[in-house]
Amino acid sequence: MTSLISPFPLLDNHQVPLVLLGGTLCNARLWQPVIEHLNVSSVQTITVCGADSAKAPSQQLLAALPPRFYLAGFSLGAIVALEMMAQAPERLAGLALLSVNPFCDAPANAAGRRNAVQEAALSGVGSWLSATLWPRYVAPDRLEDSALHHTIVQMAQECGTETFALQTEIAITRADHREALAAFTAPVLVIGGAHDEICTAEHHQAVVSAAPRARRITLADSGHFLPLESPQAVATALRNWIQESYHA
Repeated sequence: MTSLISPFPLLDNHQVPLVLLGGTLCNARLWQPVIEHLNVSSVQTITVCGADSAKAPSQQLLAALPPRFYLAGFSLGAIVALEMMAQAPERLAGLALLSVNPFCDAPANAAGRRNAVQEAALSGVGSWLSATLWPRYVAPDRLEDSALHHTIVQMAQECGTETFALQTEIAITRADHREALAAFTAPVLVIGGAHDEICTAEHHQAVVSAAPRARRITLADSGHFLPLESPQAVATALRNWIQESYHA
């Protein structure tokens, strides 16, 4: 990806680092354009993997991360971020949720999710993603964006089907943490895309309605993959949220 000069001065957050959790079949490539715009002194990107339940990665991360941090999660990463908030709210200086679904997964979805993993393994995860998820991943006017498509497929291939299988179990076993959100006192930022068919306005509003200090931003030109579709807008929102959380 092309490096750029951020429009923002360096934001020193070394005492309270920013932790970014990726979504299904995502790695650090997801966040790189946002980080280049954001220009903060301490940031860590994490690929959600290595566990087969929603609680397990949260416990692993909380054991490894600093005593206090800003936490932002995208899609599956937002699910894990909500679990971390429920387990240790005092550790989070602020919570940002991008393309989030706060509800439990319907039991009827489990078989279809697991079948998708098998199909991806048979046809190749990149080909499977292009045929099934790509049309739902981005805003309509980005469907012919070959560079964006390449990045998303490349991440999926780098993650592989074993990671996909574990991530699928995290999605299946997730809990509804809106009750914990109601007791969470740090600033909560919710960012959604106007064209997101996966995590809709209903999902985003459910978070805002539950959290007492939540603010919602809808990006008019984006679909589900906000960090790659609108990195500058996401960076601006995250930077404002970090500064608000710091002063809180």
